[in-house]
Amino acid sequence: MRGKKVSLARKTQPDPRYGSATITKFINYMMLDGQKATSTKIVYEALEDAAKTLKVEVKDVMDQVIANVMPKLEVRSRRIGGANYQVPVPVPEHRGVALALKWIATVVREKQGKPVAKFLAEELMAGYKNEGAAVKKREMIEKMAEANKAFAQFKW
Repeated sequence: MRGKKVSLARKTQPDPRYGSATITKFINYMMLDGQKATSTKIVYEALEDAAKTLKVEVKDVMDQVIANVMPKLEVRSRRIGGANYQVPVPVPEHRGVALALKWIATVVREKQGKPVAKFLAEELMAGYKNEGAAVKKREMIEKMAEANKAFAQFKW
């Protein structure tokens, strides 16, 4: 079975409120210690708060945030002739979405002092406007890929 990749990924069920599989995945990324009900409440509250402030639909907020945070390029380490090179490679869409969701969840978890839903709403609004810590992370990753494009001939 060489050459063909078979997807073993399970289909994610869309969330009951908005019918979006991406929101379900995000709820799972935000979940700690198996407390899905708490995570769901936090994510819905933050999404509704951000959508109300930005005066757009909730699904549009999530789609735009993911589009702004998702990286186009990343670097992968490749060993050639005893030397390691950071080779820039395009990011597949499913990995880009996963990275974006993970970065947003990580940024929100690092903050303290207010309820998590408030921090999440602020990060979602910042991501919608192409600002914030998760967008900075994407820019840093893409800048590293751009700096190493001399090694692009060492395709992955």
